[in-house]
Amino acid sequence: MTVLLIALVLLQFWRPEKNKSSENVVAAFELETRPGPEVVATLEKYCYDCHSNNTVYPWYAEVAPVSLWIDGHVEEGKEHFNVSDWASWKLKKKDHKLEELIEEVEEGHMPEDSYTWIHGNLTEEEKELLIEWAEKARQNLSKI
Repeated sequence: MTVLLIALVLLQFWRPEKNKSSENVVAAFELETRPGPEVVATLEKYCYDCHSNNTVYPWYAEVAPVSLWIDGHVEEGKEHFNVSDWASWKLKKKDHKLEELIEEVEEGHMPEDSYTWIHGNLTEEEKELLIEWAEKARQNLSKI
């Protein structure tokens, strides 16, 4: 038990790098996909923390091993879909990422259960708004 306690205390000194940016990291994404205010609020609440280059960290993100767990979620989320990279993607990739967003929301895979335990889950109305917006954004991309 003492070894475990010492390990936990020592782990507090190992801090993953924060996913923070002073720039508006979602500007290009929002400019091109044109989400309305309700969709932006939903994206900010459920998506951008793990899918952009700027995470708003809760207080418990300062405590290991939770800090390491959150860092892993953020890194994995950005690996799959990082809206901060939107401007550098070709139209085909943008369309594919929006298609994946629709599928993940429809199938209930996003946000992940581990996120919703603390932050709550998307309401049916929020899901519908996200899907409707993403489908419209895909249609608009096809016109470019």
